[in-house]
Amino acid sequence: MHSDQPINAVLITDFLKVGVFVREWAKKDELVSSSVIEEVAKRLMKSEEGDEIRKKAEELGCQVIMSTEKGGITKMEWDSFIAHITRES
Repeated sequence: MHSDQPINAVLITDFLKVGVFVREWAKKDELVSSSVIEEVAKRLMKSEEGDEIRKKAEELGCQVIMSTEKGGITKMEWDSFIAHITRES
């Protein structure tokens, strides 16, 4: 596993709230059983928690799209970066 995965897991589940933990990080070397995957999938598909996660994920996706469009912060930062690295000294 990569060292950024625990941080990404916390970002996705605790801060952005667009995902759920399948297992504790301390058990990272254990194989996840199909029954655990089934349980988590059902939880996401058939619960208010799953509805909320899908709603937040959709909102986040819209924000990302807007940030990459003309006038969006990501687009402006990217254009600035490209201009910086392609300028002649």
